[in-house]
Amino acid sequence: MSDILFSVQDRTIVITGGLGQLGIQFTTALVERGARVAIYDLEADQAKSTSSLCSAVDADQLMTVAVDVTDRASLEDALKRTQTNWETPHGLINCAALDSPPDAPAEENGPFETYPQTSWKRVMDVNVTGTFLACQVIGAAMATEGRGSIINISSIYGMISPDQRIYEQRRTSGEEFYKPVAYSVSKSALFNMTRYLATYWAPANVRVNTVTFGGVFNRQDPAFVDAYCARVPLGRMANPNDYNGAMIFLLSDAATYMTGANIVIDGGWTAW
Repeated sequence: MSDILFSVQDRTIVITGGLGQLGIQFTTALVERGARVAIYDLEADQAKSTSSLCSAVDADQLMTVAVDVTDRASLEDALKRTQTNWETPHGLINCAALDSPPDAPAEENGPFETYPQTSWKRVMDVNVTGTFLACQVIGAAMATEGRGSIINISSIYGMISPDQRIYEQRRTSGEEFYKPVAYSVSKSALFNMTRYLATYWAPANVRVNTVTFGGVFNRQDPAFVDAYCARVPLGRMANPNDYNGAMIFLLSDAATYMTGANIVIDGGWTAW
């Protein structure tokens, strides 16, 4: 017998950036537990080629909408489609985010002093403004219904500075490589956005929490993986499914008294 305390059965959940590595993982976990998931993603058409999601589409548990989270009108149109097809969402996971990948142009992964303003703006537009707008549009609709749960996805690099030492192998090979500043600042901003909205929407019974993740294994360079894992007390990077439990918990009735909190799931990275 399933525990109804942790049930997400028949709940409608929006996931921005839902076709990313973690977004697909969360979507699959929620659909398996009877939720309906609306993926808001610029690459919405890609869902048709994601085999793990095909059955969910057929069962009317999944819809995908092409959405630019930096455009309020785009979010409003997507919400209307979700409400027309299903109902006002019960939950929102703000998963859409940009970071500078390891193979980004040299100037983007170079010294802080020359980090491009255009890169800064691009990351902040999606990671901060995109989260702000998604909360405005979807959070407001949930507040009108008098219920809801918003989860903002942050990073250990929003809590503490990136450990530039784990990228030393890049520098010893002749590159001038540093983990850039914009991602860290953008993820830090989410902590206080969460706290602000948690108190603002508490009278409307909309809960807002942050989940802070450590690095997820995604076939990164072996030298980086070794350096990263040596820095983690549990000795490994996260697997994508390591974060499913926190999502289900925060979207369920098991978390009805939790708001304004930050759940850290990082293998112990921030413990030392």
